[in-house]
Amino acid sequence: MNIQKRLFELQDKEYADFQAKLTPNVPRERFIGVRVPVARKLAKEYIKDTEHTAFIKELPHKYYDEDMLNGLLISEIKDYDECISCLEEFLPYVDNWAVCDIMSPKCFKRNKDRLIGKIYEWTGSDKTYTCRFGMEMLMCHYLDDDFKREYLEIPAGILSEEYYVNMMTAWFFATALAKRWEETVPYIEKKRLSPWTHNKAIQKSCESYRITPEQKEYLRTLKIKG
Repeated sequence: MNIQKRLFELQDKEYADFQAKLTPNVPRERFIGVRVPVARKLAKEYIKDTEHTAFIKELPHKYYDEDMLNGLLISEIKDYDECISCLEEFLPYVDNWAVCDIMSPKCFKRNKDRLIGKIYEWTGSDKTYTCRFGMEMLMCHYLDDDFKREYLEIPAGILSEEYYVNMMTAWFFATALAKRWEETVPYIEKKRLSPWTHNKAIQKSCESYRITPEQKEYLRTLKIKG
């Protein structure tokens, strides 16, 4: 089956208009309009078919929806080495936050000892969405049982003028404050982040139900003014 043709069969033009507004850096003509739950179902269907292998390697894709499907397919790959190989080929072509954030490889949970090295590599990239993806994987997999205090230095050490990198840094620290308050709050107290990212992390924390009212009140006193 032609995957691009199948995506057009599932087209929702109103959804394409909506999605284009959320990702303004992607031209409207690149949107087909396949809803995410439909794309997820399609990925689970195609991962069982050898055709998905050829599709993943057909880079760059023409349409945003093809990129979304590619990211979802990579997330379904069970073999860690194969997954990493496909990611390394695909990440340079990721050009928006939605495709970046849709990727959450299931095999990473079983390979955290190997994954951390790749995270150091990805977060050190000068490519916006490779860096963002690395930080998101750090946030998803290393703030619970596999946490080490040194991991907080990874996002804290990223100096970027890219909005989507700094937004992920803020998101990371808001999540870290919720999960690892004692270890994380010194980064806010000592103003280790850029002023914009610092204040955005506080804002996100204050919007979170996982942060106590007392913690929120204290964080508000740490905002950088001006």
